[in-house]
Amino acid sequence: MGTIAALVCRASLLLLLYIFVGYPLIAWLCAKVMRRPVRKQPILPTVSIIIVVRDGVQHIRAKLKNLRALDYPPEYIEVIVACDGCKDRTAALVRHAHDARVRVLEFPVARGKALCLNDAVATARGEVLLMTDVQHKLSPLALRELVDNLGDPRVGAVSGSLELENVNSTFGHGVSAYWHYEKFIRHQESRCGSSIGVCGALYAVRNELYKPLPAATLLDDVLVPMDVAATGRRVVFEPRAIAWGETAQAPMEEQPRRLRAMVGCFQLMDVAPWLLSPARNPLWFQFMSHKMLRLLAPWLLLSLLLSCTYLARQHIAYGAMLAGLLACAGVVAIERARPDAGRWLPVRLMVAFFYLNLYAAQASIAYARSRGEHLW
Repeated sequence: MGTIAALVCRASLLLLLYIFVGYPLIAWLCAKVMRRPVRKQPILPTVSIIIVVRDGVQHIRAKLKNLRALDYPPEYIEVIVACDGCKDRTAALVRHAHDARVRVLEFPVARGKALCLNDAVATARGEVLLMTDVQHKLSPLALRELVDNLGDPRVGAVSGSLELENVNSTFGHGVSAYWHYEKFIRHQESRCGSSIGVCGALYAVRNELYKPLPAATLLDDVLVPMDVAATGRRVVFEPRAIAWGETAQAPMEEQPRRLRAMVGCFQLMDVAPWLLSPARNPLWFQFMSHKMLRLLAPWLLLSLLLSCTYLARQHIAYGAMLAGLLACAGVVAIERARPDAGRWLPVRLMVAFFYLNLYAAQASIAYARSRGEHLW
Protein backbone atom coordinates (compact mmCIF):
# COMPACT_ATOMS: atom_id res chain seq x y z
CA MET A 1 0.00 0.00 0.00
CA GLY A 2 2.86 2.36 0.79
CA THR A 3 4.34 1.95 -2.68
CA ILE A 4 0.98 2.57 -4.36
CA ALA A 5 0.35 5.63 -2.21
CA ALA A 6 3.78 7.01 -3.07
CA LEU A 7 3.15 6.51 -6.80
CA VAL A 8 -0.25 8.19 -6.52
CA CYS A 9 1.29 11.09 -4.63
CA ARG A 10 4.10 11.65 -7.11
CA ALA A 11 1.88 11.25 -10.17
CA SER A 12 -0.71 13.68 -8.77
CA LEU A 13 1.95 16.25 -7.92
CA LEU A 14 3.65 15.98 -11.32
CA LEU A 15 0.37 16.31 -13.20
CA LEU A 16 -0.67 19.34 -11.14
CA LEU A 17 2.69 20.98 -11.79
CA TYR A 18 2.34 20.25 -15.50
CA ILE A 19 -1.21 21.65 -15.69
CA PHE A 20 -0.56 24.94 -13.90
CA VAL A 21 3.18 25.54 -14.50
CA GLY A 22 4.58 23.16 -17.09
CA TYR A 23 2.15 23.74 -19.93
CA PRO A 24 2.19 27.57 -19.61
CA LEU A 25 6.00 27.37 -19.66
CA ILE A 26 5.93 25.15 -22.76
CA ALA A 27 3.55 27.59 -24.47
CA TRP A 28 5.86 30.50 -23.60
CA LEU A 29 8.94 28.69 -24.91
CA CYS A 30 7.16 27.73 -28.14
CA ALA A 31 6.13 31.36 -28.62
CA LYS A 32 9.77 32.39 -28.23
CA VAL A 33 11.25 29.72 -30.50
CA MET A 34 8.51 29.17 -33.09
CA ARG A 35 6.86 32.57 -33.30
CA ARG A 36 4.42 33.03 -36.20
CA PRO A 37 3.56 36.73 -36.52
CA VAL A 38 0.18 37.69 -37.91
CA ARG A 39 0.40 39.78 -41.09
CA LYS A 40 -2.27 42.31 -40.15
CA GLN A 41 -3.80 44.33 -42.97
CA PRO A 42 -6.25 47.27 -42.78
CA ILE A 43 -9.26 45.70 -44.52
CA LEU A 44 -12.96 46.66 -44.47
CA PRO A 45 -15.18 43.60 -44.84
CA THR A 46 -18.88 43.76 -44.09
CA VAL A 47 -19.59 42.69 -40.50
CA SER A 48 -22.60 41.08 -38.84
CA ILE A 49 -22.60 41.73 -35.10
CA ILE A 50 -24.52 38.97 -33.32
CA ILE A 51 -25.87 39.19 -29.79
CA VAL A 52 -27.82 36.35 -28.16
CA VAL A 53 -29.70 37.64 -25.14
CA ARG A 54 -32.19 36.47 -22.58
CA ASP A 55 -34.02 39.15 -20.58
CA GLY A 56 -31.49 41.88 -21.31
CA VAL A 57 -33.71 44.92 -20.82
CA GLN A 58 -31.26 46.47 -18.34
CA HIS A 59 -28.38 46.42 -20.80
CA ILE A 60 -29.69 46.47 -24.38
CA ARG A 61 -29.95 50.26 -24.81
CA ALA A 62 -26.39 50.79 -23.56
CA LYS A 63 -25.14 47.92 -25.73
CA LEU A 64 -26.65 49.31 -28.93
CA LYS A 65 -25.25 52.76 -28.09
CA ASN A 66 -21.84 51.20 -27.53
CA LEU A 67 -21.99 49.43 -30.91
CA ARG A 68 -22.87 52.69 -32.65
CA ALA A 69 -19.65 54.15 -31.23
CA LEU A 70 -17.41 51.57 -32.91
CA ASP A 71 -14.77 53.10 -35.17
CA TYR A 72 -15.94 51.32 -38.32
CA PRO A 73 -17.96 52.51 -41.34
CA PRO A 74 -21.63 52.21 -40.28
CA GLU A 75 -22.71 51.10 -43.76
CA TYR A 76 -20.52 48.01 -43.43
CA ILE A 77 -22.24 46.85 -40.21
CA GLU A 78 -25.46 45.06 -39.39
CA VAL A 79 -26.56 44.07 -35.88
CA ILE A 80 -28.62 40.95 -35.19
CA VAL A 81 -30.14 40.58 -31.73
CA ALA A 82 -31.47 37.07 -31.05
CA CYS A 83 -33.89 37.09 -28.11
CA ASP A 84 -33.94 33.61 -26.61
CA GLY A 85 -37.20 33.28 -24.72
CA CYS A 86 -37.12 36.84 -23.42
CA LYS A 87 -39.97 37.59 -20.99
CA ASP A 88 -39.16 41.29 -20.75
CA ARG A 89 -39.14 44.19 -23.25
CA THR A 90 -35.74 43.47 -24.81
CA ALA A 91 -37.14 42.78 -28.28
CA ALA A 92 -39.40 45.85 -28.18
CA LEU A 93 -36.48 48.10 -27.23
CA VAL A 94 -34.43 46.74 -30.13
CA ARG A 95 -37.28 47.40 -32.55
CA HIS A 96 -37.61 50.97 -31.29
CA ALA A 97 -33.88 51.67 -31.65
CA HIS A 98 -34.62 53.54 -34.92
CA ASP A 99 -31.53 52.07 -36.56
CA ALA A 100 -32.03 50.38 -39.93
CA ARG A 101 -28.90 48.31 -39.36
CA VAL A 102 -30.38 46.60 -36.30
CA ARG A 103 -32.86 43.75 -36.50
CA VAL A 104 -34.23 41.32 -33.99
CA LEU A 105 -34.87 37.58 -34.11
CA GLU A 106 -37.40 36.71 -31.45
CA PHE A 107 -37.83 33.16 -30.16
CA PRO A 108 -40.78 32.99 -27.71
CA VAL A 109 -39.57 29.71 -26.21
CA ALA A 110 -35.99 29.47 -24.92
CA ARG A 111 -33.89 27.33 -27.27
CA GLY A 112 -30.37 27.85 -25.95
CA LYS A 113 -27.54 30.00 -27.21
CA ALA A 114 -26.20 27.52 -29.76
CA LEU A 115 -29.42 27.28 -31.79
CA CYS A 116 -29.94 31.04 -31.62
CA LEU A 117 -26.42 31.60 -32.93
CA ASN A 118 -27.04 29.15 -35.75
CA ASP A 119 -30.22 30.93 -36.82
CA ALA A 120 -28.66 34.37 -36.53
CA VAL A 121 -25.65 33.33 -38.62
CA ALA A 122 -27.97 31.81 -41.23
CA THR A 123 -29.48 35.27 -41.80
CA ALA A 124 -26.21 37.20 -41.49
CA ARG A 125 -25.05 39.05 -44.59
CA GLY A 126 -21.60 40.06 -43.32
CA GLU A 127 -18.35 38.53 -44.48
CA VAL A 128 -17.23 38.57 -40.84
CA LEU A 129 -19.24 37.58 -37.77
CA LEU A 130 -18.59 39.54 -34.58
CA MET A 131 -19.86 37.65 -31.54
CA THR A 132 -20.48 39.66 -28.40
CA ASP A 133 -22.92 39.73 -25.50
CA VAL A 134 -25.28 42.26 -24.05
CA GLN A 135 -23.44 43.04 -20.82
CA HIS A 136 -19.93 43.90 -22.00
CA LYS A 137 -18.80 47.26 -23.36
CA LEU A 138 -16.47 47.22 -26.36
CA SER A 139 -13.62 49.65 -26.96
CA PRO A 140 -14.18 51.90 -30.02
CA LEU A 141 -11.27 50.28 -31.88
CA ALA A 142 -12.19 46.70 -30.96
CA LEU A 143 -13.78 45.78 -34.28
CA ARG A 144 -10.99 47.30 -36.41
CA GLU A 145 -8.32 45.53 -34.35
CA LEU A 146 -10.04 42.18 -34.79
CA VAL A 147 -10.71 42.62 -38.49
CA ASP A 148 -7.13 43.70 -39.26
CA ASN A 149 -5.99 40.26 -38.11
CA LEU A 150 -8.31 38.72 -40.69
CA GLY A 151 -6.32 40.61 -43.30
CA ASP A 152 -3.94 37.68 -42.95
CA PRO A 153 -5.57 34.90 -45.03
CA ARG A 154 -4.13 32.28 -42.68
CA VAL A 155 -6.28 33.61 -39.81
CA GLY A 156 -9.85 32.36 -39.46
CA ALA A 157 -10.90 33.66 -36.05
CA VAL A 158 -9.71 36.34 -33.64
CA SER A 159 -10.32 36.70 -29.92
CA GLY A 160 -10.55 39.98 -28.09
CA SER A 161 -9.34 40.62 -24.56
CA LEU A 162 -11.65 40.87 -21.55
CA GLU A 163 -10.66 43.50 -18.99
CA LEU A 164 -12.33 43.33 -15.58
CA GLU A 165 -13.60 46.49 -13.89
CA ASN A 166 -14.65 47.43 -10.36
CA VAL A 167 -12.76 44.59 -8.68
CA ASN A 168 -13.27 45.25 -4.98
CA SER A 169 -13.13 41.99 -3.04
CA THR A 170 -10.50 39.39 -2.21
CA PHE A 171 -12.28 36.85 -4.39
CA GLY A 172 -12.66 39.36 -7.23
CA HIS A 173 -8.96 40.20 -7.17
CA GLY A 174 -8.14 36.51 -7.21
CA VAL A 175 -10.38 35.88 -10.22
CA SER A 176 -8.82 38.90 -11.96
CA ALA A 177 -5.34 37.46 -11.37
CA TYR A 178 -6.49 34.08 -12.71
CA TRP A 179 -7.89 35.75 -15.82
CA HIS A 180 -4.56 37.51 -16.47
CA TYR A 181 -2.90 34.09 -16.16
CA GLU A 182 -5.40 32.61 -18.62
CA LYS A 183 -4.87 35.44 -21.13
CA PHE A 184 -1.10 34.95 -20.87
CA ILE A 185 -1.49 31.32 -21.93
CA ARG A 186 -3.83 32.18 -24.82
CA HIS A 187 -1.46 34.88 -26.01
CA GLN A 188 1.48 32.47 -26.05
CA GLU A 189 -0.55 29.85 -27.90
CA SER A 190 -1.58 32.48 -30.43
CA ARG A 191 1.98 33.70 -31.01
CA CYS A 192 3.15 30.28 -32.15
CA GLY A 193 -0.04 28.98 -33.76
CA SER A 194 -3.58 29.02 -32.44
CA SER A 195 -5.14 29.73 -29.08
CA ILE A 196 -7.53 27.26 -27.46
CA GLY A 197 -10.78 29.13 -27.03
CA VAL A 198 -11.71 32.75 -27.48
CA CYS A 199 -13.25 35.45 -25.30
CA GLY A 200 -16.99 34.83 -25.42
CA ALA A 201 -17.67 38.53 -24.89
CA LEU A 202 -15.76 39.51 -28.04
CA TYR A 203 -14.54 37.44 -30.96
CA ALA A 204 -14.68 37.53 -34.75
CA VAL A 205 -14.82 34.67 -37.23
CA ARG A 206 -15.03 34.48 -41.01
CA ASN A 207 -18.64 33.78 -41.97
CA GLU A 208 -17.73 30.96 -44.37
CA LEU A 209 -15.86 29.13 -41.59
CA TYR A 210 -18.72 29.11 -39.11
CA LYS A 211 -20.01 25.57 -38.67
CA PRO A 212 -23.50 25.20 -37.13
CA LEU A 213 -23.24 24.19 -33.51
CA PRO A 214 -24.86 21.08 -32.04
CA ALA A 215 -28.05 22.07 -30.24
CA ALA A 216 -26.81 21.39 -26.71
CA THR A 217 -23.47 23.21 -27.04
CA LEU A 218 -22.67 25.38 -24.02
CA LEU A 219 -19.23 26.67 -25.05
CA ASP A 220 -19.45 28.27 -28.47
CA ASP A 221 -16.29 30.18 -27.49
CA VAL A 222 -14.39 26.87 -27.55
CA LEU A 223 -16.14 24.85 -30.25
CA VAL A 224 -16.35 27.62 -32.88
CA PRO A 225 -12.59 28.34 -32.81
CA MET A 226 -11.76 24.63 -32.70
CA ASP A 227 -13.90 24.12 -35.82
CA VAL A 228 -11.97 26.96 -37.46
CA ALA A 229 -8.63 25.41 -36.50
CA ALA A 230 -9.78 22.08 -37.96
CA THR A 231 -9.95 23.80 -41.38
CA GLY A 232 -6.27 24.71 -41.14
CA ARG A 233 -6.82 28.39 -40.29
CA ARG A 234 -5.32 30.05 -37.23
CA VAL A 235 -7.17 31.30 -34.16
CA VAL A 236 -5.32 34.29 -32.73
CA PHE A 237 -5.54 36.57 -29.72
CA GLU A 238 -5.65 40.36 -30.15
CA PRO A 239 -4.92 42.16 -26.84
CA ARG A 240 -5.79 45.58 -28.32
CA ALA A 241 -9.40 44.57 -29.00
CA ILE A 242 -10.91 45.12 -25.57
CA ALA A 243 -14.22 44.28 -23.94
CA TRP A 244 -14.86 45.62 -20.44
CA GLY A 245 -16.91 43.74 -17.90
CA GLU A 246 -17.33 43.16 -14.19
CA THR A 247 -16.43 40.06 -12.26
CA ALA A 248 -18.30 38.53 -9.35
CA GLN A 249 -17.19 39.85 -5.98
CA ALA A 250 -18.20 36.77 -3.98
CA PRO A 251 -17.79 33.02 -4.61
CA MET A 252 -21.53 32.32 -4.74
CA GLU A 253 -22.01 35.00 -7.40
CA GLU A 254 -19.36 33.41 -9.61
CA GLN A 255 -20.47 29.82 -9.09
CA PRO A 256 -23.25 29.59 -11.76
CA ARG A 257 -21.03 31.01 -14.51
CA ARG A 258 -18.06 28.82 -13.64
CA LEU A 259 -20.21 25.69 -13.34
CA ARG A 260 -21.70 26.35 -16.76
CA ALA A 261 -18.25 26.84 -18.30
CA MET A 262 -16.81 23.71 -16.72
CA VAL A 263 -19.84 21.53 -17.45
CA GLY A 264 -19.48 22.85 -21.00
CA CYS A 265 -15.92 21.52 -21.14
CA PHE A 266 -17.12 18.05 -20.14
CA GLN A 267 -19.98 18.34 -22.62
CA LEU A 268 -17.54 18.89 -25.51
CA MET A 269 -16.68 15.20 -25.25
CA ASP A 270 -20.30 14.43 -26.22
CA VAL A 271 -21.02 17.10 -28.85
CA ALA A 272 -17.56 17.06 -30.47
CA PRO A 273 -15.77 13.78 -29.67
CA TRP A 274 -13.33 14.45 -32.52
CA LEU A 275 -11.61 16.95 -30.23
CA LEU A 276 -10.20 14.01 -28.26
CA SER A 277 -8.61 12.43 -31.34
CA PRO A 278 -5.00 13.39 -32.10
CA ALA A 279 -5.63 12.27 -35.69
CA ARG A 280 -8.58 14.66 -36.20
CA ASN A 281 -7.78 17.57 -33.91
CA PRO A 282 -4.73 19.56 -35.12
CA LEU A 283 -4.56 21.27 -31.71
CA TRP A 284 -4.96 18.07 -29.71
CA PHE A 285 -1.92 18.59 -27.46
CA GLN A 286 -2.90 22.16 -26.60
CA PHE A 287 -6.57 21.24 -26.13
CA MET A 288 -5.82 18.37 -23.76
CA SER A 289 -3.23 20.36 -21.81
CA HIS A 290 -5.18 23.61 -21.60
CA LYS A 291 -8.75 22.38 -21.22
CA MET A 292 -9.23 18.72 -20.44
CA LEU A 293 -6.48 18.15 -17.90
CA ARG A 294 -7.68 21.10 -15.82
CA LEU A 295 -10.91 19.22 -15.20
CA LEU A 296 -8.86 16.60 -13.33
CA ALA A 297 -7.16 19.15 -11.06
CA PRO A 298 -9.57 18.98 -8.07
CA TRP A 299 -9.38 15.18 -8.01
CA LEU A 300 -5.60 15.28 -8.33
CA LEU A 301 -5.53 17.64 -5.35
CA LEU A 302 -7.73 15.25 -3.39
CA SER A 303 -5.58 12.24 -4.25
CA LEU A 304 -2.47 14.23 -3.30
CA LEU A 305 -4.00 15.13 0.06
CA LEU A 306 -5.09 11.58 0.82
CA SER A 307 -1.81 9.97 -0.24
CA CYS A 308 0.22 12.50 1.74
CA THR A 309 -1.95 11.86 4.79
CA TYR A 310 -1.28 8.13 4.49
CA LEU A 311 2.49 8.60 3.98
CA ALA A 312 3.13 11.46 6.41
CA ARG A 313 4.30 9.15 9.21
CA GLN A 314 6.67 7.28 6.93
CA HIS A 315 8.74 10.15 5.54
CA ILE A 316 9.26 13.75 6.52
CA ALA A 317 8.89 14.93 2.91
CA TYR A 318 5.30 13.70 2.75
CA GLY A 319 4.63 15.25 6.14
CA ALA A 320 5.93 18.58 4.91
CA MET A 321 3.79 18.32 1.78
CA LEU A 322 0.72 17.55 3.89
CA ALA A 323 1.48 20.51 6.14
CA GLY A 324 1.72 22.74 3.07
CA LEU A 325 -1.64 21.57 1.73
CA LEU A 326 -3.31 22.09 5.09
CA ALA A 327 -1.72 25.53 5.39
CA CYS A 328 -3.17 26.52 2.02
CA ALA A 329 -6.60 25.33 3.12
CA GLY A 330 -6.11 27.26 6.34
CA VAL A 331 -5.43 30.45 4.38
CA VAL A 332 -8.87 30.14 2.75
CA ALA A 333 -10.50 29.59 6.15
CA ILE A 334 -8.68 32.60 7.61
CA GLU A 335 -9.81 34.83 4.75
CA ARG A 336 -13.43 33.85 5.36
CA ALA A 337 -13.09 34.75 9.03
CA ARG A 338 -10.90 37.82 8.47
CA PRO A 339 -11.62 39.40 5.06
CA ASP A 340 -8.90 42.01 5.64
CA ALA A 341 -6.35 39.21 5.10
CA GLY A 342 -7.26 39.44 1.44
CA ARG A 343 -5.03 42.48 0.98
CA TRP A 344 -2.13 40.06 0.55
CA LEU A 345 -1.69 38.74 -3.01
CA PRO A 346 -0.90 35.11 -1.98
CA VAL A 347 -4.17 35.02 -0.04
CA ARG A 348 -6.13 36.31 -3.05
CA LEU A 349 -4.57 33.73 -5.33
CA MET A 350 -5.16 30.88 -2.89
CA VAL A 351 -8.82 31.83 -2.39
CA ALA A 352 -9.45 31.98 -6.15
CA PHE A 353 -7.54 28.71 -6.73
CA PHE A 354 -9.57 26.95 -4.03
CA TYR A 355 -12.96 28.05 -5.34
CA LEU A 356 -12.19 27.51 -9.02
CA ASN A 357 -11.15 23.94 -8.28
CA LEU A 358 -14.17 23.46 -6.03
CA TYR A 359 -16.38 24.53 -8.94
CA ALA A 360 -14.53 22.12 -11.24
CA ALA A 361 -15.30 19.26 -8.84
CA GLN A 362 -18.95 20.33 -8.61
CA ALA A 363 -19.13 20.56 -12.40
CA SER A 364 -17.84 17.02 -12.86
CA ILE A 365 -20.48 15.73 -10.43
CA ALA A 366 -23.23 17.81 -12.06
CA TYR A 367 -22.25 16.57 -15.50
CA ALA A 368 -22.17 12.94 -14.39
CA ARG A 369 -25.69 13.35 -13.01
CA SER A 370 -27.25 15.35 -15.83
CA ARG A 371 -25.35 14.29 -19.00
CA GLY A 372 -26.71 16.73 -21.53
CA GLU A 373 -29.03 18.80 -19.36
CA HIS A 374 -29.80 22.00 -21.24
CA LEU A 375 -28.17 25.01 -19.54
CA TRP A 376 -28.04 28.68 -20.59
